[in-house]
Amino acid sequence: MNFTKILTHWYSVNKRDLPWRQTKNPYHIWLSEIIMQQTQIKQGLPYYEAFVTNFPTVFDLANANEQDVLKLWQGLGYYSRARNLHASAKYICSELDGVFPTTYLELLKLKGVGDYTASAISSICFDELHAVVDGNVYRVLSRFFGISTPINSTQGIKEFKLLATKLLNNKNPGDYNQAVMEFGATQCKPKNPYCIVCPLENSCVALQQGTVSDLPVKLKKTKVTKKHFNFLVLISEDKKTVFEQRTTKGIWQNLYQFPLIESDKEINSEVFKSHPLVNDYFKTIDFSFSVFNPEPIIHKLSHQHLHTKFWIIEVKTLENEGIPISEVKTYPTPTLISNFIDTFDFSF
Repeated sequence: MNFTKILTHWYSVNKRDLPWRQTKNPYHIWLSEIIMQQTQIKQGLPYYEAFVTNFPTVFDLANANEQDVLKLWQGLGYYSRARNLHASAKYICSELDGVFPTTYLELLKLKGVGDYTASAISSICFDELHAVVDGNVYRVLSRFFGISTPINSTQGIKEFKLLATKLLNNKNPGDYNQAVMEFGATQCKPKNPYCIVCPLENSCVALQQGTVSDLPVKLKKTKVTKKHFNFLVLISEDKKTVFEQRTTKGIWQNLYQFPLIESDKEINSEVFKSHPLVNDYFKTIDFSFSVFNPEPIIHKLSHQHLHTKFWIIEVKTLENEGIPISEVKTYPTPTLISNFIDTFDFSF
């Protein structure tokens, strides 16, 4: 069975009609690849269309304000992707005179671009012979060839990359790379794959051995940590609040939030009022407070679960710190904060 030929033919018949498949513009392909990392097509597609509309060229993206880029990205998560996207656009315009990199090695110099993204762009746009290996590819190859090497081990990464490279269609590497990824996304799915109508069923080792649900093998995930976040939602009589930008490195870097107090464990109203940080914050201000959500909102990130409470604090004035409450929606914020803003009634 010619694995490569069958998949390429399957792709020509079954591929989804997506806007970035109608072009070989490396800027558009780059946008699609960065946006679709850790993101499903149905969620990422509106973001791709928004970025192409708002920043039709790499110059437009480079000249944009970072706050506008982060605001457009809001809700996608993994915000470092947006910051890297913006930084790379600036690099392309300032260092490369706006000419997008045309080789795998040059693409690797862009922030946020690794082997997978460089392989995808270079093969799709410039026919370079570099095989992509993502979650979909791992799944297809591990099942078809019956490979139980953990995909997130050093040995597994090398083994699957070597195999993917051997299978590459030398005449049309871009279509083959897209074919194997599409096949994993829509046919050889993580759960309930369409094995009965699979064009590879006669030679699939996992199907023959009954191990489809066991592959690919992955080493245990990093332990998930638990954190307690207490956001201070200040509201003055003239309808102002305090919004702070996170400048420290992390997933929410440069996004905005209400003042935050982290605690070792969940705190109630009595503990909150006597908390030294709260007392220090309001030692010269008269205030009243209530908790918006007595039960913590659990916001799940990849390696941590945030148990969050929003404390509504009413004060007379905020001096020079405050911004109009009506403006908070214009700032780029984490989904956790934007969901609260959409839910809470600031008009009381």
